[in-house]
Amino acid sequence: MRKRDRGSGLKARGIGLAALGLALTAPSYGASLAEKIDAALAGDTAFWGIQVMDLSSGQTLYERNASHFFVPASNTKLFTTAMALSRLGPDFTFQTRVFAGAAPDEEGRIRGPLRLIGGGDPNLSARAIPYRIGPISGNPLGAIEDLADQVAARGVKRIEGGIIGDDTWYLWEPFGKGWGIDDPESDDGAAVSALAINDNALTLTILPGAHAGDLASLSFNPPIEYYQIENQVMTAGQSVLAANPGAARIRFSRLPGSRSARLWGAIAPGGLEVRVLGIDDPAQYAALALKSALEDRGITVEGAAEALHEYPNQVSDPVGRPEPSPTPGGIELARRVSAPLLEDLRITDKVSENLHAELALRAVGRARRNIGSVEAGLEELKTFLGDVGIKPDSYDIRDGSGLARLNLVSPAAVVKLLRYMYASPHGREWLTLLPVGGQDGTLEHRFANTPASRRIYAKTGSLSHVSALSGYMQRLNGTWVVFSILVNNFNSPTGTVRGTMDRICNLIVE
Repeated sequence: MRKRDRGSGLKARGIGLAALGLALTAPSYGASLAEKIDAALAGDTAFWGIQVMDLSSGQTLYERNASHFFVPASNTKLFTTAMALSRLGPDFTFQTRVFAGAAPDEEGRIRGPLRLIGGGDPNLSARAIPYRIGPISGNPLGAIEDLADQVAARGVKRIEGGIIGDDTWYLWEPFGKGWGIDDPESDDGAAVSALAINDNALTLTILPGAHAGDLASLSFNPPIEYYQIENQVMTAGQSVLAANPGAARIRFSRLPGSRSARLWGAIAPGGLEVRVLGIDDPAQYAALALKSALEDRGITVEGAAEALHEYPNQVSDPVGRPEPSPTPGGIELARRVSAPLLEDLRITDKVSENLHAELALRAVGRARRNIGSVEAGLEELKTFLGDVGIKPDSYDIRDGSGLARLNLVSPAAVVKLLRYMYASPHGREWLTLLPVGGQDGTLEHRFANTPASRRIYAKTGSLSHVSALSGYMQRLNGTWVVFSILVNNFNSPTGTVRGTMDRICNLIVE
């Protein structure tokens, strides 16, 4: 699409050749959108894939490597959340329940364990619903305490069999194929479980001691004893810092699957360091949290807090097995129903929450194919993308979040998905899921004070050597475009690549 050549108009009015030459050499005057984008990418050594299309007519306005494969990072969430919204509907809900083998006796005793049964609710946390801009605040164990209040209200005084955190609603596949070995150390790669508490992560706060040479102090939020940490962090003295300003550095190490961790290094007086750690067995963590909440309410709990998983090798025919009963044997003592799915999908895309995307993938598998597994979710994704018109040989998706480095999609496939969803019965709701440039989510601090501010609705993506941005934008002339920009194989700072990406978006808007 080429803008009208302003030079021809000047010449027709008899403007001199010198003036005409100045007009033609002014930056971008008379240049087409394609020429402007090509100029922005001139000399860039990264592998860029771009497709820009008029949303109404389907006319391609610009493309570069549009049919080539790229690692999409969190642009994968576009595929997962589109499927979840389409297959489950915006009003779908999750349930978390507490069961006992029988009602409490006349003395308030439960003979046997209490089962805390997860149903895949992603928001048993302090996160605000509906989504709002700003940090998460409040009680991260509020949902667990609500369940404990319900149990206490049933007259329970004593539990004689411990607490079982039951996450068998989904298969126990906590980590995705293609994830990095260190991803589970943080909340980016927190273990996936049908019983998810506080985004399956905890916050470790490190504060200096009172004097130089003192051990630092550690605290956890939520305050549940889960990891055993060998603390070797010392408070650095001023003389040490003066001689080596970089001495105040803290390192963390934990072997995969181990509850023991080591923390070492130094912290400056007056310093503060906060680390977010992934929880490797969320079902057991949830059981520990419920046990603590019940004891805080004066209920005696005899026995341990344990987890109950269903492993993939325990299921002989995963996809073809009969639908399990939604109600286990015994009596229900407490129940919590989630907010509608639409609210969680908005959180998933706006803040790019990996765990929630993985839970959405499994939720679709459970609802559509009778099993909450990665395989079932991906099989349903293949069917859904077939409905969209995207052929199986034009993508390779291995997880729901995009954390897997094995995922491959093309800009053309992303654009096809976005066009389909915009025109779908859930098109208006779909648009509300995406971050808005200069306003919220992962785009809150991008595009501010530029022509594209509040005109871009798009999903970001970022991994090592990967950056992505795909969605919709309204141009200054009022027309809408759909676009996908995927960038791989760069070794420059991510901020530099994003800067070029944002310049391209502003060129398109203008």
